[in-house]
Amino acid sequence: MRIHKEGYSIILLVVIVSLIVILFSWLVFPTFVAWLFTIAGVGLSLFVMSFFRSPDREVLKDPSAVFAAADGKVVVIEEVEEKKYFHDKRIQVSIFMSIWNVHVNWFPIGGIVKFFKHHNGKFLVAWHPKSSEDNERTTIVVDTGKSEILIRQIAGLVARRIVSYAEVGSHVEQNWQCGFIKFGSRVDVFLPLDATINVQLGEKVVGSQTVIAYLPGEDNEKK
Repeated sequence: MRIHKEGYSIILLVVIVSLIVILFSWLVFPTFVAWLFTIAGVGLSLFVMSFFRSPDREVLKDPSAVFAAADGKVVVIEEVEEKKYFHDKRIQVSIFMSIWNVHVNWFPIGGIVKFFKHHNGKFLVAWHPKSSEDNERTTIVVDTGKSEILIRQIAGLVARRIVSYAEVGSHVEQNWQCGFIKFGSRVDVFLPLDATINVQLGEKVVGSQTVIAYLPGEDNEKK
């Protein structure tokens, strides 16, 4: 298990502040109170380090499959009108990340990045029905050559920083890291209507490992 590069500055800041508070508490407060501050400071530092963990996972490849773009729980599977890029109906699969999940995001399929945009917006709770359209978010479209898949990173009530590594025109491999959402939120994936959904509402998925759908017209490796 490694620490993700997006966490270096935040972890350093938290550790420094915690050390200052701990040292101050031992100089000013009784021993019992100082120990409480010490435990709280160490606990906070370990929690932040855990939040920015970056697991080593097998890089799976299957051109027919769409993998989970994040760790978390499937909170939406529905047919919707995608209004920002496709302007037609798609199947939306949304994965909610709690503060306990790994917050790395992955490209669910490989191909060429055809579109990228960062949208300023609100910070509604990530499970709010309007968060996909109203919240701070990024929109990434990857073209496999046969299908286009839209990935949307969405900020939430706590998450105020989205990092994306997508660049228009670049080639990306399936299950490469595509970004990081700091402190909770969700990722939406928009699929063709004839995609075969492979997950259920409420199911817990593992980013880059769980197949959430199979695409039509690809070399299907589904068993």
